[in-house]
Amino acid sequence: MNRQQAHFIQPHDVLFLRGNKLFGDPGSYGESLVPPWPSVMAGAIRSHILAQDGSDLKLFAQGRQAHPQLGTPQQPGSFMLAAFHLARSLADGQIEALMATPADLLISAGQAGKPQIKPLSPIRLSDVAGAGLAGTGISSSAPLAHAPVLAQNKRSKSLSGYWLAESGWRRYLAGQLPQAEDLIHSSALWALDARVGVGLDSEQHRAEDGKLFSMQAIAFCEGVGFLVQVSGAEVPAGAIRLGGDGRAASLQPLEQGLPEADYAAIAQSGRCRLLLTMPGLFSGGWLPTGFSYFPPGEGTQEKEVRFDLCGVKGRLVCAAVPRAEVISGWDLANWQPKAAQRAAPSGCVYWLDELQATPEQLRKLAKQGFWPEQGYDAQRRAEGFNRLALAIWS
Repeated sequence: MNRQQAHFIQPHDVLFLRGNKLFGDPGSYGESLVPPWPSVMAGAIRSHILAQDGSDLKLFAQGRQAHPQLGTPQQPGSFMLAAFHLARSLADGQIEALMATPADLLISAGQAGKPQIKPLSPIRLSDVAGAGLAGTGISSSAPLAHAPVLAQNKRSKSLSGYWLAESGWRRYLAGQLPQAEDLIHSSALWALDARVGVGLDSEQHRAEDGKLFSMQAIAFCEGVGFLVQVSGAEVPAGAIRLGGDGRAASLQPLEQGLPEADYAAIAQSGRCRLLLTMPGLFSGGWLPTGFSYFPPGEGTQEKEVRFDLCGVKGRLVCAAVPRAEVISGWDLANWQPKAAQRAAPSGCVYWLDELQATPEQLRKLAKQGFWPEQGYDAQRRAEGFNRLALAIWS
C-alpha cells in the first residue's frame, strides 16, 4: 500500500507537547513544542491503529505480536508518516494546511504594521558586486561558494511566529513570492495555558509535600489542528489520544492531501529548490542524504557538492539552514529515553542546478524523502523524519 492518505486531527482539550527538557522536580517548568516532533504524532497514530484493531499493546511493545502494517517496535512494517503540519478548518468545511516558513523567506515589518516577505537569493561571496553591493568580496568559512543573501538598502528586523497558508505554499512551490495575506501568526492559532502539577508518592498514593511544578499546555483555537499523511497503513477514523497524558482528539480522513510542485516544469527548467518539510537526521549534519563532496573541477579550487538520489542528479549551489535542533523522545516499548540526535530543522532550503531528472523521478524523490534505497533507520523513517518538497527555482 503506497498511496498516501491525508487526515485531519483536531484536539478537543489542551495538549501537553513536551520537548527535551526534564520537568517534574520541585520548581521545574515544562515547555511545550508546537508542532511536536513527527515521532510524537507517529506514535499516537500507531497506538490508535493498534487499539482499533484490538491488538494486545503489551505483547506488541515486547515484540511478541507483530502487526501486518506496523510490524514490531524493533522491525517496523510498511507504516510511514509522510507529512505532518499544522492545519485549520475553514468556514466552508475545507481543511487548509499551514506550513512552516521556508528559510529562504525573510518576514519583516512593512508599512502600516503589516508583515512583508522578502526572498533570499544565492550570491557568490567573492563577487558581491553582482548583488549591487560595493566591495571586492567577503571572506567566509561557509562550505559553499554561494550564500543566501538579502540585498537591501536599510537594515530591517525580522519577525517570527508566522505560518504560510496553503495559498502561500502554492505560490512558493510555483516559484512565486507569497504575499502578506498568505501569512498567519501563531497567536491566531493557539494560546499558552500555564498549569500546575503535583508530585505523587507512588507507594502511599498521595501528593508529596513541596513537590509543585508548572508546565505549558497548548490551547488550540477553534478549528485548528494537524494535517497528516500516512502511507503503508489504513488509519480508521475516530478518537485518538495525543501528547502527554493522552488528551482527546478526533481523526477524520480527507479527500485531498497537500499540493505539489509542477514536476514537469522543474525537469524542463534544469534547476529547483529542495525544501525540508520535517526535521532531518543526516550523517552529514546540515547536508542531507544524497549529497556528496567532489574534488575541485578544472580551473577552480572550489569543492563541488553533488546530489544523486532516486535518479535525480544535480549540483548544490547554495543552502539556507537555520540552527540545528536536538531530537529525543520517550521509547514506550522499552520504557526509556530515546538517544538525543542533532537534526536539521524544518524549512531548510537547498538550491540545485545542472538538474538531470524526469518528472517521474522527481515525484519519486518527493515521495521517498531524503532516505537511501537501503541501509536506513527504519524506525526514524516510519516516524516521518527527512521528508521533503520540491519547488521551482525561478
